[in-house]
Amino acid sequence: MPLSFSFNSVPRTTFGAGTAGDLPAICRSVEIDKPLLVTDQGILNCGLLGPVLKCFAEQSIKVSVFSDVAADPPEQNIYDAVAIGKAAGCDGVIGFGGGSSMDVAKLVAALLNSEQQLAEMYGVDQLRGRRLPLIQVPTTAGTGSEATAVAIVTTGASTKAGVVSPILFADHIVLDPQLTLGLPAHVTAATGIDAMVHAIEAYTSKRLKNPLSDMVAVKALTLLSANIDTAVHDGANLAARSDMLLGAMLAGQAFASAPVGAVHALAYPLGGTYHIPHGLSNSLVLPHVIRFNAPAARGMYLELAQAIAGLGEARPGEARPGEAQLDEASVSEAMADYFYRLAASLGLPTRLQEMQIAEDALSDLAHQAMDQQRLLINNPRAVTYDDALAIYQQAF
Repeated sequence: MPLSFSFNSVPRTTFGAGTAGDLPAICRSVEIDKPLLVTDQGILNCGLLGPVLKCFAEQSIKVSVFSDVAADPPEQNIYDAVAIGKAAGCDGVIGFGGGSSMDVAKLVAALLNSEQQLAEMYGVDQLRGRRLPLIQVPTTAGTGSEATAVAIVTTGASTKAGVVSPILFADHIVLDPQLTLGLPAHVTAATGIDAMVHAIEAYTSKRLKNPLSDMVAVKALTLLSANIDTAVHDGANLAARSDMLLGAMLAGQAFASAPVGAVHALAYPLGGTYHIPHGLSNSLVLPHVIRFNAPAARGMYLELAQAIAGLGEARPGEARPGEAQLDEASVSEAMADYFYRLAASLGLPTRLQEMQIAEDALSDLAHQAMDQQRLLINNPRAVTYDDALAIYQQAF
């Protein structure tokens, strides 16, 4: 156990089917009278927002809506949302959607109450002052952004930057599993594995891992692994959707304190250069990073294996007839194989070449991955350029 540690999280979470209808009351509880709701066109087009806006109208609360958030949001998204919020005199922000919408909402809440420019906020603890009140409502079970103090912005054709500050922790999270019932299977699969990666990388993080982050990471992995198959193949199953949404939030809590490592570092260039969705990018490299990390993480992988449905039932010394016994020598390969097979069974691509990535592009991807030092320093095993290239080659 570490001699000292810090575990930070959002002060209040509301969970349950239909709780999005409580947003007007929750706004009042955090002193929001004129909310700016930040979302994307997909949310608008599928009708998720209509019932929520009706609840606000019934309470005579006027909501301004910014609905143009893009995947891997560019800086212009933030500027445009801020302009709408200023013009309407908004005094609080609601992030409503996936990770991109919630990341934009964090930065908009900060910029609406700050003299700083966005470029001055990039990095760790560069944000100053106080943000406007902020509520986060995730509509996917994956990013965990609702529970973190990080916002990622696309700053160029293939480059990203992050704002990391405890100021970005929301005031209130609303987890309504009914909002996730309409998620397509491939989105459910990719975001679900994304959340599992958050739990795994938080648990094995070289920096800031602690007993509380470990506890929520294990619970997250238990919930996610037990329900992802049902949620993908029976999307109307509210119980499975509920456990996925809770698991994703817990995984977000875990990596909010114990930051992620090489899986994310190698996934970011795939998203930035080839616009592969973040969860799928993580899924593509996860098995190969697990194998790479094995010399430094076998013991932790063995502990995590007990939480993964279908992998860890047989504990060391307790193998049942006909079951292989997991131990430190076998667990890394078993976990890597599990996640490769899981992705395939959920209908996700499993090789980089399936994403129209040429083999001669792998070297450039490895160079880009090495730029992600803020993530690589958290990995349980040091990663060199040659290591990153070898992982991409194995994933190809």
